[in-house]
Amino acid sequence: MLFRPAAASDLGRLLDCAVDEPVSWAHPERLRSFLADGHYRHDRIWVAAQDGEILARAVWWGFPGAGPLALDCLYTHPSVPDRVALAAELLRRAHDAFGDRPAYHVFVPVGWRADPAVTAAVAWRWEAGRRAGLTEELERLRYAWTQDRPVPEASGRLTFHEEPDDEAFVAAFAAVSAGSLDHHTRQALLVKDAETQAREDLADYLAMPGDRSWWRLARTRSGEPAGFALPSANQSGPVVGYLGVLPEHRGRGYVDDLLAEITRSHAGRGADRIVADTDTGNAPMARALERAGYELFAVRLVLSANPVTT
Repeated sequence: MLFRPAAASDLGRLLDCAVDEPVSWAHPERLRSFLADGHYRHDRIWVAAQDGEILARAVWWGFPGAGPLALDCLYTHPSVPDRVALAAELLRRAHDAFGDRPAYHVFVPVGWRADPAVTAAVAWRWEAGRRAGLTEELERLRYAWTQDRPVPEASGRLTFHEEPDDEAFVAAFAAVSAGSLDHHTRQALLVKDAETQAREDLADYLAMPGDRSWWRLARTRSGEPAGFALPSANQSGPVVGYLGVLPEHRGRGYVDDLLAEITRSHAGRGADRIVADTDTGNAPMARALERAGYELFAVRLVLSANPVTT
C-alpha cells in the first residue's frame, strides 16, 4: 500500500471516489470547484493506493496559499476489508507530513442520532479519526435566517461604529474570551494567552471572503464599549461570523442587539440567507438565534486533537 499526496494526474480517479453514505463529502462538483479556486490542493489530498487503484482518500480544506485547516472528506473503497484501519493510517501519514492534525468536520441532518445510516457513517470515520489522534468531540448547531423572516429592528440600546484599526478588534476578541462559552476559544486558551488567540482569530476572519468594512464595535448609550459584531461570509454566502459581549456587560441581553446588527447588515446588502453556527453547549447563543428568526437546519460534527496533549 502506498500512502502519498495526490498529483494532478490523479484527478480522474479522485473524481471516481464516491461516498454513498448520508454525510457531507467532497463530491465531484465540489472537488473541481475547490481545486480551481485553491481551497483544495493536490498536496492537501492524500490517498492510499495499490496497483494503481485509490483505496482511500482524505481531502483537507484550507484558505488559498495556506496550510490545511479542516478535513473535509474521508473515503474508503467498498472492497477494503478494514476501512477504519486503512483510513486511520492514511490520516496518520498525512498528519506527519503536515506537522499538524487539522480537525475533521462532518455535516449531518438534524436528529441524526435517530438515523442508523447516518450513525454508522459517522461511527467508522470517528473511530479512524480517534486512532489518528483526533479525540475531542464537538457538536455544533447550524441555523439560517432567510429573507421571508422579519429583519430585526434596532433597539437603540447600542450604537455601532466602523473601526479601521485592527488593534481595536484584537483587544475586543481578547476581552470577550474571558468566560466564553465557545468551545474553540476555551480550548485555545488552555495552551495560549488571550492576545495570541485574539490575533489568530482576527487573521482567520480577515482571510474570509467577508468585507472588513462590515465589522462594527458596539457602545452603550453612555459611550462605554459593550462588544463587537463581525458580519462575514464564506464560499457559500453570508454568515453571522462572530459576535461578543464584554464580560462587564453580560446578562443584559446585548447578544440580541449584536445579532440583530449583523442580520440587518447582511439583509441591507440583499442577502436572502444568512448562516450561523453555535456549539450545543452555548445555549444562550442558540436561544438568541431562535429569537432573531434563525431556524435550525443541520448539525456540524467536529473531531479535533486535544490542544494540551498534541
